[in-house]
Amino acid sequence: MMDLDPRLYENVSVSDNDVRNIVLSYLMHNCFKETAETFLSSTGLKLPVDYSVNVDKRKAIFNSVLEGNALKAIELTEELAPNLLENDMDLHFDLLSLHFIELVRSRKCTEALEFGQKKLTSFGKVPKYVEKLEDFMALLAYEEPEKSPMFHLLSPEYRQNVADSLNRAVLAHANLPAYSSLERVVQQATVVRQYLQQEVGKAFLSK
Repeated sequence: MMDLDPRLYENVSVSDNDVRNIVLSYLMHNCFKETAETFLSSTGLKLPVDYSVNVDKRKAIFNSVLEGNALKAIELTEELAPNLLENDMDLHFDLLSLHFIELVRSRKCTEALEFGQKKLTSFGKVPKYVEKLEDFMALLAYEEPEKSPMFHLLSPEYRQNVADSLNRAVLAHANLPAYSSLERVVQQATVVRQYLQQEVGKAFLSK
């Protein structure tokens, strides 16, 4: 674990190449291949082999989720990362649920109900999924589900969260970092900030 005392890092220098590699890691991690290629050509950096692995296939999976095509995302994921969804029940549930939500959004309620009974019922045997299933099924009761208390399930942010989770899982399945360097830097900065706030609080209370 990193030492949280920021004074230990006062003399640590960060080069331009370090910053560029962090940016490159973020772009490739999130499948911004074209932007990454432009970035590479303008900086003279070389693309690490690991970053280029299956980026086109990951992008297709990522975009399928963002477009609400969960079944296509499942199909592509099974091709690229066999057994991933079989071993990650939470992620599989999220993708199947996303398809259910898209059927509801399209007002295909009968089809949504049939899909739910066929593909989601088994998850109801697991306590942690029960509340979520109730929310999904409740969408069927509204003529305008976008205005229901569960409206967030139909939001672009919900799709984005599922897409991000799937992307991280696919990367981890390929033994690549699940989070980009930039995300890890932000996470570390957050931990350090929390540590400093606690230390300031202790110092204030000790006076």
